[in-house]
Amino acid sequence: GFLRRHCADSEEQRKAEDCGGQHDTTTVPTREITLALVHVLIATDAQYVLDDVIAALGTPDTSFSVCRDGRDVTDAVKKRTPDIAVLDLQVGSMGAMATTMNLRLDESGGRLPRVPVVMLLDRVADVHLARRSGADGWLVKPIDSLRVRRAVSEVRAGRTWHESASPVVQHR
Repeated sequence: GFLRRHCADSEEQRKAEDCGGQHDTTTVPTREITLALVHVLIATDAQYVLDDVIAALGTPDTSFSVCRDGRDVTDAVKKRTPDIAVLDLQVGSMGAMATTMNLRLDESGGRLPRVPVVMLLDRVADVHLARRSGADGWLVKPIDSLRVRRAVSEVRAGRTWHESASPVVQHR
């Protein structure tokens, strides 16, 4: 893959590394690139999900690997172990459930280090998939920056983050 920066505004620059598959964002010229303190792997083929997660977690100290296909996640982890993975439930031919199970199997076999996973679910009925796959946390879409930051913070700290419904559903 190649390294590029995502610029949301003039104050904030973010690094992202493509980990294979189709990629449709443009390379933005940057100043010197430094090693980020937090590395986030995002697996999604939905541009709005990618934009929302990067907007929620992006800081000058955060870098991102972006996989447009769940089958690319294992190779991305082998190249650079992320501090956390944010996986969309529906991604191409291998969604978050299968990807998380694959990561857990590779971890138990000693082939990969443990990668904390936050899963982005499409509906409340998908909670059982997140539980069974071994995800450390999950959010029900639609997502918002505050909930994404809280979930990632809790999971990175070794705790869990489990939602049984999105706030939109909870407040009806």
